[in-house]
Amino acid sequence: MAKPAKTATEAPQAAEQPDQQLGPVMKFFKGPAKWADDRTGVGGIMSGRIPNIFNLRKVFPDHWSFMLGEIALYSFVVLLLTGVFLTLWFKPSMGEIEYNGSYQLLRGLPMSEAYASTLNISFDVRGGLLIRQIHHWAALLFIASMLTHSMRIFFTGGFRKPREINWVIGATLLFLGMTEGFLGYSIPDDLLSGVGVRIIFGAVLSIPLVGTYLETWFLGGEYPGDILVPRMYMLHILLIPAVILALVAVHLVLIFYHKHTQFPGQGRTEKNVVGYPFFPVYTAKAGGFFFIVFGVIVLMAALIQINPIWVYGPYNPAEVSAGSQPDWYIGYLEGALRLMPNWEWHIGPTTWSWNIFIPAILGFVALPGAIGVYPFLEKWVSGDDLEHHVLDRPRNAPNRTAIGVAGITVYVVLMIGGANDIIATHFHISLNAITLTLRWGIFILPIITFMITKRICIGLQRAAYDRVLHGSESGVIHRSPAGGYSEPHTPITQGEAYTITQHHEYQPLTSGPQTDENGVARRGTAKERARRPFTRWYYGHNVPKPTAAEVEEARHHQGGHEVEGGHDDHAIESGEHSDEQVGAGHSD
Repeated sequence: MAKPAKTATEAPQAAEQPDQQLGPVMKFFKGPAKWADDRTGVGGIMSGRIPNIFNLRKVFPDHWSFMLGEIALYSFVVLLLTGVFLTLWFKPSMGEIEYNGSYQLLRGLPMSEAYASTLNISFDVRGGLLIRQIHHWAALLFIASMLTHSMRIFFTGGFRKPREINWVIGATLLFLGMTEGFLGYSIPDDLLSGVGVRIIFGAVLSIPLVGTYLETWFLGGEYPGDILVPRMYMLHILLIPAVILALVAVHLVLIFYHKHTQFPGQGRTEKNVVGYPFFPVYTAKAGGFFFIVFGVIVLMAALIQINPIWVYGPYNPAEVSAGSQPDWYIGYLEGALRLMPNWEWHIGPTTWSWNIFIPAILGFVALPGAIGVYPFLEKWVSGDDLEHHVLDRPRNAPNRTAIGVAGITVYVVLMIGGANDIIATHFHISLNAITLTLRWGIFILPIITFMITKRICIGLQRAAYDRVLHGSESGVIHRSPAGGYSEPHTPITQGEAYTITQHHEYQPLTSGPQTDENGVARRGTAKERARRPFTRWYYGHNVPKPTAAEVEEARHHQGGHEVEGGHDDHAIESGEHSDEQVGAGHSD
């Protein structure tokens, strides 16, 4: 007997679940979390999508200015290598001994073990003086290359989204590098470096209310104490190098993750990278360049004397050598101290020494602080939330370029102020006259250089505008039958025209309606009112790019001559964060 067929029954449907709403805590962290994910990919990492940042075929652009960061990296490697050697021989002790080493001019003098061991490295350890000078020159090159590298990134806008975090890391590295250099300069306990240490602790004392406590805590008592050199030594060889090494690693990882920036040009867009693969091209170049940097540092150390501490003698708090000058990267702080007027407050039993605190403490923090905060100020003014992988030409951001030149002017004026006594004695000029001139110059010269730089950038914009529409001067003068003279222009290549007009244009904010059609105040109106004058000041004088109609009319006027651009044998990496190499040659 056949079994009855099973009847189909409808499965019960689950009740619709309402959309989950974020709680107040999650809503608060939603914005910062998205900001961090856009710049670090941390959201993808937490969900298990690990980005491939170690792709050896990753494409990197090729430009000489990118070597500035490599010089900083290789100088740091040289510092680590030579620092290990010096650590084996240096004695970080302030215990007093009588010197009986091979340098006869100092025999019999009382000095610290730190100073005596440095003399021993210089005169008794085989190759010790060469290693000391390599270490010192590498430190100077490390800071100089970091500062120059930061200037290159600043003037080309390489700090924009998604590289704000990497820019802040770079500013922190600059601050740590200056601190590390000062500590290494100070631990030999010679007279010149001791004067600098005395100035720094005078600055610490100027910190209102807590300065004396901080000095006593660090020194373990009164200045100079007997633990200053050991504590600076541990900071110099352990803590700060470890932090620098960690930040350098994060810096390099973010460079791999974000793709390297590239200069504008034909075939270069925000979605690709035109250049050569990391392996084998850049690995070979980087390896060779490391030995070039190492060789130049060794050559400088072998031929150019630096920091001859045996000439200065051991540190004595009662003595100050004439014409004392710090290393150049601290020179701007020395100049700020010398130029600052004598401003002091006397409140009750306390003295507030603004003449020391402002130039020494705030000045030391102001340089990396201003560098680190600038990208966020510019982003607030522009309102730009796009990703930028193609760099700006400095002329296309005249205010940014002018701000950078004004900052360099301030730095140079302070550097000159730090050497006002040397200038006075060598050029027979009044020291007071130099100081007074520089006090006025610190306010006037940055304004003048700002205005001149901005006008130069706008002039270059106008020249580029004319170059796109009318071409370049041919250098050939024609005379007409009527006796007039003219110079025909040669049309520029398509690649050059693309390079000139590739940049993004920002428009100043204009006054819009304060309310919507229902009479309700528009959101963001207060923010726009605050930004409006800054956008007019920042972008109001920019020369607009030629429109397509203007270019077409200019080509028609020139007779339709069109010069096609060439191409280079490069690789192109495309995709937002892709590591795929899609071909050789430019894409149009």
